[in-house]
Amino acid sequence: MSILGYIANISAVPSVRGSVSVGGQAQGHSVSSALGSSSFVRAGTIKKQKNRSGVTARVRIGRARPGVGIISLNCTAQSSSSSRSTPTSKNEMASGDNVAESTKKLVEMLYDVGALKFGEFTLKSGITSPVYVDLRVTVSHPKILQLVAEELLRVVKGVHYDLLCGVPYTALPFATAISLKTGTPMLMRRKEAKSYGTKKLIEGDFKEGQRVLVVEDLVTSGMSVMETVNPMRNMNLKVSDVVVLLNREQGADVNLEKNDMKLHAVITMTDAIRILKNSGRVDDQQAQMVLEFIEANRVVLEPNSPTADESFQRISSLPTAPSSPPPAAPLPGSANLPNISSSLSFKAKRTKTYEDRKEHVKNIVGRRLLNIMSSKQTNLCLAADVDSMSEMLQLADLVGPQICILKTHCDIVIDWTSSSGKQLSDIANKHNFLIFEDRKFADIGNTVIKQASSGVFKITEWADIVNAHSVPGPGIIEGLKKSATKYDRELGLLMLAEMSSKGNLATALPGYTEETLEMARKHSDFVFGFISMGAFGSSADQDSFIFMTPGVQMSVGGDTMGQQYVTPHHVIYEKKSDVIIVGRGIFTADDPVTAAHDYRKAGWDAYLSRIGEL
Repeated sequence: MSILGYIANISAVPSVRGSVSVGGQAQGHSVSSALGSSSFVRAGTIKKQKNRSGVTARVRIGRARPGVGIISLNCTAQSSSSSRSTPTSKNEMASGDNVAESTKKLVEMLYDVGALKFGEFTLKSGITSPVYVDLRVTVSHPKILQLVAEELLRVVKGVHYDLLCGVPYTALPFATAISLKTGTPMLMRRKEAKSYGTKKLIEGDFKEGQRVLVVEDLVTSGMSVMETVNPMRNMNLKVSDVVVLLNREQGADVNLEKNDMKLHAVITMTDAIRILKNSGRVDDQQAQMVLEFIEANRVVLEPNSPTADESFQRISSLPTAPSSPPPAAPLPGSANLPNISSSLSFKAKRTKTYEDRKEHVKNIVGRRLLNIMSSKQTNLCLAADVDSMSEMLQLADLVGPQICILKTHCDIVIDWTSSSGKQLSDIANKHNFLIFEDRKFADIGNTVIKQASSGVFKITEWADIVNAHSVPGPGIIEGLKKSATKYDRELGLLMLAEMSSKGNLATALPGYTEETLEMARKHSDFVFGFISMGAFGSSADQDSFIFMTPGVQMSVGGDTMGQQYVTPHHVIYEKKSDVIIVGRGIFTADDPVTAAHDYRKAGWDAYLSRIGEL
């Protein structure tokens, strides 16, 4: 349910108290609210916001009741002459007196060499931004690089650390400059471990227990920082501080704090804009556009709530409604005071648990999967892409306790026999996981009946899950459904809606994913989910279908064959997928059991964060 609430004329004189109710009766209901910004407040807490004249609105948030989307705000307005919060208009821009002169000089130099650009830019996420930051250009300007190192060191004065590690790649020169200036040793994190040699993810000399200072060029949500922090913590290094040149003010400080990281920033985007405006490099209109963009595009983790089954999703934008309800009447005595009203778009949408969603999934295998995930507390699927049956059986038995699904490619196993399927099924029953044969069927209905139930592999005799392309049309779904009747077994189908390989046509073809979703809706008794890079469709679709994402490793990157890797947190928390599919990160590891445990924990922690329980 979406709720559009308007808070109008909360601009009372000193000591005037009032109450605002939005959306009807308000007592006892939950709200995730922002007044003048898109940051979040937890139930039972107070949010303060000041207007241009220093009038402070204090908002107390009520408790949650699942499924109800009504907003209740109890407000007190007080006059204050203290400093203001993040500005929302050009008249609010301060001179940046709290910013060091050396920082002002650096910001101006960064603008002059093109590291800060203003205009209209399409970011990697697809969002159009009025500002673009390209700090890679600093490598061509030694004097600027030296200033960057000095500024970074200034803000971490007093912080103890034994080693430095720059987040690849732009921050590597920054870390190097600090290392050369201070004599502090560096570590280097690879974006992906080598498949040969030592296969290290962290390069350099270090000892367990040493303290590492992470160096980053800029932060938005802070997730790229954690992709460097987590591998080092896995190596028993102590990592609790990150120093960054530019904080875009889009949630990194909150997100990093939740991961026991303290953010030390040289400059915020807001202060950088003030400096450039005051120096005449940016005009009022450009400055205002950037400030509004910052406010409207925060990426803040969902807050923990006293009610575990209710959470509010982040606001990615704050559009004005096409038709708005009439504003609340001004509080007494407020007619001549400035207005600090703000139109707020709320997504008051319940994030369901795996357990909650069972009732929405029609296919019995899909419901079994959600049961397994909930009871074993795992959303990990192991892609056992090995070519011998002995290796597959050993791997399945070793990591079985950590997984909810074992994904196979039976046609690459060189010694597959008629008893291989049963051997796998026995291990699956022992450790309570499902078997997914990744056959990717793509033929007409009559052909796939034979491919799935006959031939050498007799897939539907032992597999619980199969998958198919939607290119042949809905006939392939009917064919696979019939193939399951031969052995009187329950079978579930995943449709390939998106793929993780670079340049794949499934993602490139307009309408492909939408048409695949429509086929699944019409056959939801058999199709229970998708292979995709994240959740998609309506909120009802996201409750009714299970989304599984391949190409997952502990760090982003790719291989020489075009496979693109993403992290468990990105897949489960940010993209709202349900299952991570991990292959080489586990079966090529020196210790597959430990690797599987680490992936299971990373995936499950991301899920707990998503539902507000971590």
